[in-house]
Amino acid sequence: MTASPSALIAIDWGTSNLRASLLDAAGEAIETRAAPGGVMAVKDGRFADALLSLCGDWIDQRAGALIASGMIGSRQGWKEADYLGCPAGIGEAAARLTRVDVLPGVPLHIVPGLTCRNADGQDDVMRGEETQMWGADLAAGSCCVLPGTHAKWAWLGEAGQVTRFSTYMTGELYGLLTQHGILGRLMAFGHAAPQAFEAGVRLGLAQSDNATHVIFAARTAGLMGRIAPEGLPDYLSGILMGIEIASATRTERPLEVVLLGDDGLCERYAKALALAGIASTRAADGATTRGQWRVARQAGLLERAP
Repeated sequence: MTASPSALIAIDWGTSNLRASLLDAAGEAIETRAAPGGVMAVKDGRFADALLSLCGDWIDQRAGALIASGMIGSRQGWKEADYLGCPAGIGEAAARLTRVDVLPGVPLHIVPGLTCRNADGQDDVMRGEETQMWGADLAAGSCCVLPGTHAKWAWLGEAGQVTRFSTYMTGELYGLLTQHGILGRLMAFGHAAPQAFEAGVRLGLAQSDNATHVIFAARTAGLMGRIAPEGLPDYLSGILMGIEIASATRTERPLEVVLLGDDGLCERYAKALALAGIASTRAADGATTRGQWRVARQAGLLERAP
């Protein structure tokens, strides 16, 4: 049985990682490659070289049109792509792709990010997560949570449009506090401590309005011997996650959310959400490439592919 001919090179290019998938005309992956060549690792703007080193053979063979999403379209990326105001869906994104040339006559099309202004009057932005959601087959009215360095809580309208979203720097805060702050001095890493995690979540949920105070409990609980060094990382993780969930659900509390992202993080969020009385389900794998393929199809890139 011969493989289906390729039609699209779909590129997920984030802050720390680069992944390229060769897709057929139905959006199914023929081959996927990855490299630790995220946007922040590319020196002197040599993005074309980084991409060619990963999948230059596909490009030389004109294996398909090229589309990318993620931080590659940020101000720190190859070329800054537009932000679409919410509500926004696949059609709006397909009409506003940003083009850069990988080689003469070989364009790469970058998916725009999204922006919205929340009820508190503050602006919010995302890049990459929107494409994931468009590939996740989310129902109208869904609340989708995308855990990560900058966790996103997003609400979907009709026809898969993202109507609004909020960002929480939970993952980045955890990294900064444990690696560059005093909280990490008492911690012993690499140990699972589910009871400490649960205690942290409950504290964060109950005291989210007192966030900078209760975060310090990840130090005092160690100093007073209430939590062992091996449990403190999970305790802090739980506190931060509880604060996030309480904040995200303060004005609108969903009965259920869809989790989209890394398996380990989604499992932790599912446990924390359950403690908050919120049910969760998991989105299917492969959402990013499905979303990229759907945007490319809407934009007519598949018809123009060689």
